[in-house]
Amino acid sequence: MALEFTDANFKTNVLESDKLSVIDFWAEWCGPCRAIGPVIEELSKEYDGKVNVGKVNVDNNPQISMNYGITSIPAILFVKNGQVVDKLVGAQPKANFVKKIEQHK
Repeated sequence: MALEFTDANFKTNVLESDKLSVIDFWAEWCGPCRAIGPVIEELSKEYDGKVNVGKVNVDNNPQISMNYGITSIPAILFVKNGQVVDKLVGAQPKANFVKKIEQHK
C-alpha cells in the first residue's frame, strides 16, 4: 500500500531516505487524482522495499505543497537524496511513471 506522507513525517520518510521517493500530491475532490490512485498503489507494490511510493493530501498537508510550489494536481515529484530529480503533472499512463522510476532509482 502507498505510504502516506504528511507535514510531520516528510523530512524523515522522504528527504532523509536513501531511496528514490515518488510522491503523489492529490486531493479527495480531484477527479484525475482518483484516476491515477490505482496506478500509485500498483507501483507501491511493485517497487516495495526499493522505492518509497506515497501520497500527500494537499488539503491536509499545506506546508509540503507550498514548499514545492504545487499549484496543479495531481503532481508527482520524484525525490532522491533530498532533491527533486523529476516531476510529472496531470494524469499519466503507468508507463510514464515506470520510465521515471527506472531512470532515477
